[in-house]
Amino acid sequence: MSSRTMRAITQQTLGGPEVLRPAELARPGPGVGEILVRTRAAGVNPIDWKTREHGAFLGEPPFVLGWDVSGVVEAVGLGVRLFAPGDEVFGMPLFPAPAGAYAEYVAAPARHFAHRPAGLGHAEAAALPLAGLTARQALVDVGGVRPGQRVLIHAAAGGVGHLAVQIAKSLGAHVIGTARAANHAALHALGADELFDHTTGDVNAVVRDVDLVLDTLGGANTAATLATLKDGGTLVSLPSPEEDAVIPLAAERGIRAGFMLVEPDRTGLLELARLVEAGQLRPLMGPTFPLEQAAEAHRVGEKGGTPGKLVLTVD
Repeated sequence: MSSRTMRAITQQTLGGPEVLRPAELARPGPGVGEILVRTRAAGVNPIDWKTREHGAFLGEPPFVLGWDVSGVVEAVGLGVRLFAPGDEVFGMPLFPAPAGAYAEYVAAPARHFAHRPAGLGHAEAAALPLAGLTARQALVDVGGVRPGQRVLIHAAAGGVGHLAVQIAKSLGAHVIGTARAANHAALHALGADELFDHTTGDVNAVVRDVDLVLDTLGGANTAATLATLKDGGTLVSLPSPEEDAVIPLAAERGIRAGFMLVEPDRTGLLELARLVEAGQLRPLMGPTFPLEQAAEAHRVGEKGGTPGKLVLTVD
């Protein structure tokens, strides 16, 4: 492989995990205000396999998936003063525009990155940005969670959920979560105050007086979970929106409800790094896979039931 090319995982058609294929592509260079990052690890998220199968924000292939990046700055573009070659960084660049994290190199705006948190390896750092920023923006920017408030997090053992548990706890909230019983001990250790096994009962039928719900499930759950909220509470929905059905029902009780899409956020990354370094935030790691096994990572992720985050590593 020449110095002008790089290894990447690409696809020529939409479809199942089998469409993900290793390829040799042209290596990008940093534009004005950008950095070139040599990727050491790339997070795998549900939006990745949804995009692989349906196109989502990227449309028709060919494209390179992935938005979570941790790596080392290789070069900086004109005007960049935040970083220098050799700096270790992590970020969620360009989302929902293509970032191409399933590759040896990523070029993106410098301000879509922050220095890698002390105490996290590259795999852990790559597990953090998209899910962590989603959780933080939902709880802080949209929800304005305050000490003593009650927060309900659906799928609390998932990629977003387990980070939301820790962030909500750092804000002083009383944290309620849904998860399989096998994951309760780990979630209690992360700070969850109450946990319900969603496979044996309906949390929406028993929990009440919640200030904020983080709905990571969507579908019928979005409307059903309104029953758990106080009048005037907040419902943040992450999957495909069901706003036409939910918003009028919520408005009758003064509940703020709606779909939220995460955005690149350097301030948020710096806050995530601060929480990590203060011992208040840590990603739970699922299996890691070499870059060339991206298809297998997608198979595992789509099957579900794996707590924490899946990550691709790049030698």
